[in-house]
Parts: sequence; C-alpha cells; structure tokens
Amino acid sequence: MIIRNIRKKLQQLGSEEKAKVLKKFFKTGPGEYGEGDVFIGVGVPELRKMVKEYPDITIEESVQLLRSRIHEERMLALLILVGKYSKGNEDVKKRIYELYLQHTKFINSWDLVDGSAHHIVGDFLMDKSKEPIYRLAKSNNLWERRIAILSTFRFIKYDNYLETLKISRILLTDEQDLIHKAVGWMLREIGKRHISTEEIFLKKYYKRMPRTMFRYAIEKFPESKRQKYLKGDF
Repeated sequence: MIIRNIRKKLQQLGSEEKAKVLKKFFKTGPGEYGEGDVFIGVGVPELRKMVKEYPDITIEESVQLLRSRIHEERMLALLILVGKYSKGNEDVKKRIYELYLQHTKFINSWDLVDGSAHHIVGDFLMDKSKEPIYRLAKSNNLWERRIAILSTFRFIKYDNYLETLKISRILLTDEQDLIHKAVGWMLREIGKRHISTEEIFLKKYYKRMPRTMFRYAIEKFPESKRQKYLKGDF
C-alpha cells in the first residue's frame, strides 16, 4: 500500500515539461550514458520532502522502489536509505550497505551515486577493510567505478586521503568522462584540505591524466598556480 501511495504521489508531482528537461540533462538518448532512463519530472527538493512524509517505510519497501525503472523513484529510495542508514544501529547499517552493493545496477546515474555512495559505502567502510571499493574500482560497470571513487569522499572528510589517491591511480586511464570528472573532483577535495598532498599526486601523474580530470583537480587553485599547471610550468 505504501509503495502504491508513493508512486501515486510522484505521478501527481510530476511535470512533463520538467521530465523533458531532465531527460536531456541526464543524456538519455541513444548511445548516451543514461540511455533509456525514464523521468517523470520531480525535483530533488520535492523528493526530500517526501522522505519526511513516509517515515514508516521499511528498508525492504525502499529497495522495492530502488528497483524501479523510474529515475525519481530510485532517487527517492536512495534518499530514504541514506536517512535510515544515518539513524540506524550497526545491524541496520550493515543491512543497508549490503543491499546497496547488491543493487548497484539500479544506482545507474551520477546523481544517484553522488548522493548516496559516501553516505553508505564510504561510511560503513570507515573502520573496515577497504577491499570492496577496490573491487568496484576495477569493475566493468561505469557506475560501480564511480561509486568506488565517490565512496572515498567520506574518508576525505576525516582527512584520510590514502584510499582516494589509490583509487584515483587505478582510474587514471579510465575512458569515461564521468570518471574523469569524479576523480578530479575528489582530488580537488583533498587539495582544499591539504594542497601539498594533492600536488604530490599531480606532479607524479599529470602527464597521464585526462585533461578533464586535470582541470577539475586544479579548479580551486589560485589563478597564478592554476595557469602554471595548465602550461606544465611546475
């Protein structure tokens, strides 16, 4: 019943005009990374409000939503799971973490990954073996590789940069632009906290880095230093 009510509410909130914009923004056309994804035109602020409207939804019901073909239903499911994870005990956290990794084929867009990976995977692995994210980093699945690097955002927030740098090294020659942007972003986050650590990595690998990754990584550098990096004058 709760799933039916949620889906009905989402359809009521949906907008055909907004759905068209989202389909274009998330590149759902033939051959694009979001090919075939279905949007009904509900924004994230509206989805966040809905999370509060359904506090009694279970983890299992949330996962049922996550399996949907509709993008907004998957996003809502992830927002709910992130909330339940943050408030849960260790058993709940473990259950959500395991379900998350079992359903990565449904976490198949950059917004879905970016809003959930570090909150669930990164947080759960804070005091545990990081081997799962290394497996994800070597996956043939674009989104699992993005989950790997975005999960390390949680570590960065606690000034642990080692895993980010190791995963960045694995993804250095990745062919996907969405991975280039994600790696560059995480390197930039390191630099915001400890610029010398980022620069050691850049000076060692900049010649092998895709240009997009490099530009993202140095985006917040002082302009004079950024120009030197772009010219290779360092």
